[in-house]
Amino acid sequence: MAAAGLRAFGAKVPDWLRRGPWAPLASGFCSRAPGGVRRPEPGPQLTTVRQRDGIRNIVLSNPKKRNALSLEMLKSLQSDILHEAESKDLKVIIISAEGPVFSSGHDLKELTDEQGPEYHTEVFQTCSEVMMLIQSHPVPVIAMVNGLATAAGCQLVASCDIAVASDKSSFSAPGVNIGLFCSTPGVALGRALPRKVALEMLFTGEPISAQEALLHGLLSRVVPEEQLEQETMRIARKIASLSRPVVSLGKATFYKQLRHDLQIAYHLASQTMVDNVALQDGQEGIKAFIQKRKPIWSH
Repeated sequence: MAAAGLRAFGAKVPDWLRRGPWAPLASGFCSRAPGGVRRPEPGPQLTTVRQRDGIRNIVLSNPKKRNALSLEMLKSLQSDILHEAESKDLKVIIISAEGPVFSSGHDLKELTDEQGPEYHTEVFQTCSEVMMLIQSHPVPVIAMVNGLATAAGCQLVASCDIAVASDKSSFSAPGVNIGLFCSTPGVALGRALPRKVALEMLFTGEPISAQEALLHGLLSRVVPEEQLEQETMRIARKIASLSRPVVSLGKATFYKQLRHDLQIAYHLASQTMVDNVALQDGQEGIKAFIQKRKPIWSH
């Protein structure tokens, strides 16, 4: 379902998404626990979701464990993002969190040798899938951060299309301090931040403030805590008021052209402009502008 939509917009569809949003991963991942490995027992609901007027709010809802990205939390988040991804009623997704910590990253109790390498592989594979899904998803995904985001939690913020944070928020990749270098968070940080800023975070584990994160490009906006939801919803409502096919086409092309040199990037973007003009909403928007009226989008 989601894969078909991504193909339609020219986005590369990962193998795991081609199998369908509810299909299990390849053997050795989400199938069954290897012999002798004790999996954590399923707990309470780890994310909550509400959707209204085209805006889906996904909330990390395990503040007692600092919204750690346990395997179950990652699967819940993945399911919430993929649910009815092709629905014309979905225009934008906001990811936020309960409590003073946006996310503390992976649950370290899942990374002891008691679990074993196959389980650890599943944890990091699932995390990578979630991060790639955010950028491959047909609608924009916004992180709304109010507090601390560390390690894979910081990776989640860096992976979102837009990130709005309160001025009390901070961001770090502290794994090096406990002997576990933040290599997978480094993938997202290295693409969102200047190299030397990302490497200082990774090599020292020291946090950066919201203002520093804004300065270096990890965040889109920083606002006072009391204005965070209002500002995030303002951005989300603006996106939700626009044509979903146009925004989806634009998002897919933006990420696709980044992988290429300038000449190929312009070739891809030029073809996208031609495709955009041919869309029903492309023609509607042009005619509405010429006729000095508001456009009526197909969806």
